[in-house]
Amino acid sequence: MSESFTFSVTGTDGTARTGEIRMPRGVIRTPAFMPVGTAATVKAMYPEQVKALGADVVLGNTYHLMLRPGAERVAALGGLHKFMNWPYPILTDSGGFQVMSLSKLRKIDESGVTFQSHVDGATHVLTPERSIEIQGLLGADIQMQLDECVKLPASPQDTERAMRLSLRWAERCRRAFGEQPGKALFGIVQGGEDRALRIESARALVDMDFKGYAIGGLAVGEPQATMLAMIETVVPYLPTTKPRYLMGVGTPDDLVAAVTRGIDMFDCVMPTRAGRHGLAYTRFGKINLKNARHADDPAPLDPTSSCPAANSYSRAYLHHLVKSGEILGMMLLTWANLAYYQDLMASLRKAIVDNTLADVSAAIRADWGAGAADAPGEADQAS
Repeated sequence: MSESFTFSVTGTDGTARTGEIRMPRGVIRTPAFMPVGTAATVKAMYPEQVKALGADVVLGNTYHLMLRPGAERVAALGGLHKFMNWPYPILTDSGGFQVMSLSKLRKIDESGVTFQSHVDGATHVLTPERSIEIQGLLGADIQMQLDECVKLPASPQDTERAMRLSLRWAERCRRAFGEQPGKALFGIVQGGEDRALRIESARALVDMDFKGYAIGGLAVGEPQATMLAMIETVVPYLPTTKPRYLMGVGTPDDLVAAVTRGIDMFDCVMPTRAGRHGLAYTRFGKINLKNARHADDPAPLDPTSSCPAANSYSRAYLHHLVKSGEILGMMLLTWANLAYYQDLMASLRKAIVDNTLADVSAAIRADWGAGAADAPGEADQAS
């Protein structure tokens, strides 16, 4: 552990790199996948399970926590770490994306965003300063600037307006955050699909000297090729000495592709959300436990997995739990999915150190298959 926030690169393989973020609450090994704990919980998981899988940091969300239970209440109860029994690093999203996507009504102007809560319809105002205040009340170790995230595809005018507004908000967040030893504020590169805007955004944020830099406004429905092109555009303009975070991404294939292009941090609701809806992520690909083909299959999801949810329960039993709507099914599949994601990141970190990333990435993709929708178990192999 460190009393300050530091980042060091410990290995490279081409553009990919592995390293460590050190801060008072612990070390984050990169490339890192951050399980999403939006409302102070990684859904269907105990905190101890999340840590045991290898997660060094989880994500919380300003928008959801300011609405319920309230940032001031969390602060009065000892902060988010104590509140959710997670004594390790926490990154909080600024709430900007959720304001744009979830609020019933919203008005964006220079000062910030006025919106109606999707919970009870109450009116709230989220400014850059208030976002930083909320993240401070929560006690987040890594905080994000407030930005405007436009949905792609967007008009050139909307894309440029949102990017420039996000830059002005970044300056205000930087001032509001000040200097907080052991904690970090990240800037967010915006600019949609426009290379010139992305470069301008990255350069301006680097001039503001954030502790880390995120690439935002992707994973919002655009093709993977567009996402990768934007990563390739932005990464050369970001400091090699600071962490790079690709927000809201993604599928295992997205993670592998982004790591090879120099990204250090990721978050996505995909593994937990999929687990609650009967879908498992494994080294063989995606397995839909709702499918009748699994009803008589005694095989586990993956006998080689270190996770009991993946190696000790039959597909037939998991199918039964899913079809019956049993909570245990959601818990087991979420556990298995997060285990797969953490194991994937561990394998990528090792491959970078060993300079075998190309071979390991190819093997991962070969096992996964091109967009495989299901994977065979014993019942299928015997038929």
